[in-house]
Amino acid sequence: MVAPPDNDVLWARALHVKHNGSPALSGVSLGIRDGEILAVGGPRGSGKTTLLQCLSGQVLPQQGEVWFNSTPVHTMDPVTRERLRRDRFGWIDPTPVLVPELNAWENAALPLMLRGCGRRAAKTAALEWLERLDIRDCARKRPHALLQTERQRVAIARALALSPKVLFADEPSAPLHRADGDHVLRTLTSAARSHGITVVLATHYADTAALADRTVSLLDGRRVNTLHLPPVVEAEGRAACSLSV
Repeated sequence: MVAPPDNDVLWARALHVKHNGSPALSGVSLGIRDGEILAVGGPRGSGKTTLLQCLSGQVLPQQGEVWFNSTPVHTMDPVTRERLRRDRFGWIDPTPVLVPELNAWENAALPLMLRGCGRRAAKTAALEWLERLDIRDCARKRPHALLQTERQRVAIARALALSPKVLFADEPSAPLHRADGDHVLRTLTSAARSHGITVVLATHYADTAALADRTVSLLDGRRVNTLHLPPVVEAEGRAACSLSV
């Protein structure tokens, strides 16, 4: 094994993953710098979620390597990987998963308390993020009493309250209306920059990817590069474009 560059907080080489015999990732390699916001773009089914799951240690690649801060994630035992995800990583799903018996601030504070943070400090941090995401007035409501967009904001507050080293966000604005989604994503990226959090953001929306420092694109489980060429007007007035692997 060859250790990754020192300035990469996450580094992956030649990742291969198959789901039920079908390739989900085919030789994907990338490095993510400390504090960088990286967008992983591509259409649905291109391998974005699988890539985030590999980088975060949720899924082990059949082939390839994943490193976090020069430590090989792909050789960790399940308990160590679980501890890594709990203590250093945050995760936002496209559909919020909340504990139905807990209210909004308790859901946002739960990972902090599981980490050993006192109830009062955890509540303070949770309420701060609910405030920043404009749902402080929902703090005592349980998930069944919240709108879908409010539940997603609680899930985002839960991830940010941990102050993770790396935040993985898988289509975090999917359940939100466009205006709400824009606001939440700008809050998320602004908070990440101010707190030095590295973000890996999966999205198929170009305007969401534009909030990132850099974008990598996937297509059918492979990295691709889009070439932005000067438009060539054909006889019918159509512009030609090119895409290379």
